[in-house]
Amino acid sequence: MDPHTAAPSDPAAWARRAADLDAADPLAGLRSRFLLPDGVVYLDGNSLGALPAAVPAALEDAVHRQWGTDLIRSWNANAWWDAPLRIGDTLGRLVGANPGQVVCGDSTSVQIFNVLTAAARLRPGRDLLLTDPDHFPTDQYLAASVARLLGLTVRSVPIADLPAALAADGDRVAVAAYAPVDYRTGELSDMAAPTAAVHAAGAVVCWDLCHAAGAIPVELDAIGADFAVGCGYKYLSGGPGAPAFAYVAARHHDAFDHAVTGWHGHADPFAMHGMYTPASGIARARIGTPPMLSMLALEAALTAFDGVDMADVRAKSLSLTGFFLDCADALLAGTGFTAATPREPARRGSQVALRHADAYPLVQALADRGIIGDMREPDILRFGFNALYVTHADAFAAVAALREITADGSYTDGRYAVRAAVT
Repeated sequence: MDPHTAAPSDPAAWARRAADLDAADPLAGLRSRFLLPDGVVYLDGNSLGALPAAVPAALEDAVHRQWGTDLIRSWNANAWWDAPLRIGDTLGRLVGANPGQVVCGDSTSVQIFNVLTAAARLRPGRDLLLTDPDHFPTDQYLAASVARLLGLTVRSVPIADLPAALAADGDRVAVAAYAPVDYRTGELSDMAAPTAAVHAAGAVVCWDLCHAAGAIPVELDAIGADFAVGCGYKYLSGGPGAPAFAYVAARHHDAFDHAVTGWHGHADPFAMHGMYTPASGIARARIGTPPMLSMLALEAALTAFDGVDMADVRAKSLSLTGFFLDCADALLAGTGFTAATPREPARRGSQVALRHADAYPLVQALADRGIIGDMREPDILRFGFNALYVTHADAFAAVAALREITADGSYTDGRYAVRAAVT
């Protein structure tokens, strides 16, 4: 690491600093909107968000009244049919999209596949699909699948090298697929400049917002984005397997030609026509029957953002991640950790990644102490900071625990090295 030589190495001083920051936190009251277990510091909301307090009652109503009593009538009586567009508009407000451009439903993989296919079909005659070699694996697999389907060539280009790639072969590029936040390191990249560069080359861009939506301000309309996809279960806290969402800029609606066309996206679905005619507007991006229990859980979860300004979320996120990095510099010096997350605030998402040769057993030993993060191969410990419920005291507790288990060597216990299916 790059230790701050003026930073105190006394854990008590850092604990007091955390308490002071939390006392001055204008978002502190939002923590009550979540049901967090006692004795647990939860820093894995970048993988699965904590349970919002509004969700259990919403699910109970969905199961017992809407499904159990109203039965199939709920498609009309409880507005199930409208849910993908209604929830889509709610999500749109969090990612800078005007109403009528976001649809919710289906999995992240399905949405990425559909959006990438439609994006590439907007540029016939172009044969390149650009994507980041460090993109999340699913994004890379789906880019390859779309390329096989449409006869394209995938070219792996780091986002920093995108301008040079476009300058060399921009007239061949159909679509560029990138993420603003690196899922491993938490590094944040600008979205506006790459979008403008892709457009200048005559191509379109698809953004993966899984590690951005609900964590950082996103302004899709303002930057002229074409397409975006995000998941509902990370910073949006919609629950395990929560539905994903797709953004399709209004200017692309009429030409949106996706691969998976289901009856819910038909212009007249209950006429049961044998030939597909797409609905108008964003409704054409609907596919099949949405998972209504998960949809309603996500809708309830999103109420945690009611009255919340994403600029304030960003400010607290930077405070949390900056404090964590400074604390780690002071308390973990000489213990084998290095920061993988950039220190410049403008280049930091809402997580911090530390590298250590023993990342896996360290994360398991932390979990045994009630500190939950995760690891990614080969050597990254990830700590996610959802500003709606994580505190500076949580950040301090994680660093203090890392200091303790490296000092006493308890993480070397053999049971922590046994790999579980999910890391």
